[in-house]
Amino acid sequence: MDKHADDAFQLVANNSGGLEASGVLSFATAAEAWRQLRSAIEGEQAPRQLDLAGIRHSDSAGLSCVLAIVAEAAGDGHRLQVLHMPEGMRALAQVCEIDGLLV
Repeated sequence: MDKHADDAFQLVANNSGGLEASGVLSFATAAEAWRQLRSAIEGEQAPRQLDLAGIRHSDSAGLSCVLAIVAEAAGDGHRLQVLHMPEGMRALAQVCEIDGLLV
């Protein structure tokens, strides 16, 4: 088994039309995560929620990725609500004084 498989970022659509992210959202996965997220929010039926409950680890790159995708959605005229932000990511957002952008 690939020892890095658990370090992957996964994104799935849930039954309520939102997105559920799981795995790791870090420097190693942020670029691929952003590509997946960007693809998922395109179109008329863009999801309204991004649930981060399944994220086991995140860092500043993960926070940047989430902030960028929220901004992308807003630029497309959609509000993307972030749910269950990991505590470490939330603390970093507060320190950087950007937590208000992710509500």
